[in-house]
Amino acid sequence: MRNAYYIGLMSGTSMDGVDAVLVDFSGIKPQLICSHTEAIPSHLLKGLQRLCLPSTDEINRLGRLDRNVGELFALAVNNLMAKCAIAKEDIIAIGSHGQTVRHMPNLEVGFTLQIGDPNTIATETGIDVIADFRRKDIALGGQGAPLVPAFHQQTFAEVGKKRIILNIGGIANITYLPGNNEQVLGFDTGPGNTLIDAWIQQVKSEPFDKGGTGPHRVQPIKAY
Repeated sequence: MRNAYYIGLMSGTSMDGVDAVLVDFSGIKPQLICSHTEAIPSHLLKGLQRLCLPSTDEINRLGRLDRNVGELFALAVNNLMAKCAIAKEDIIAIGSHGQTVRHMPNLEVGFTLQIGDPNTIATETGIDVIADFRRKDIALGGQGAPLVPAFHQQTFAEVGKKRIILNIGGIANITYLPGNNEQVLGFDTGPGNTLIDAWIQQVKSEPFDKGGTGPHRVQPIKAY
């Protein structure tokens, strides 16, 4: 059977790096072939953090950062292919989530916005790019996260077994797999690593809690 290679890109709410993975979808279950993490340069990280907060001159900064993030994602792809020793001709497509800079699904007119220009990624890598996954789900009345429940269903669902999958990213989310013909459910539960990252930055002056060891190195505050 011919391999069906795709590359996935994700940076996440924590913005602690760009993860690039090479996955083979030719079998019943997807198979991870290779992975690579590209560090986010400090100047780009600071620009993204500023863009996540209301400010002035946002459109110009948004346009520049959209291209900058696209270039960084392309670099992650090219370094992944070099690491895996695979040619771009062997890749069917790149799936790029983009970097979320606003996510407001519960407004009267909800919206979500991700940057990381897919045209730049396609130009720099020579591979077709699929992007902008969230906005149609918002338009259909969802929370703007359609891919995770579908992936969990494909990977973990089993007839007759109810399962809950918990993903603690920057924002935590869960997927409920009923084990029958009932509807699969998935939704955000609230802040996850975002709070830990904020704590580690303030207390330890570190960008994120590497290895999950930060809070254990200090005396906890007792609650009364």
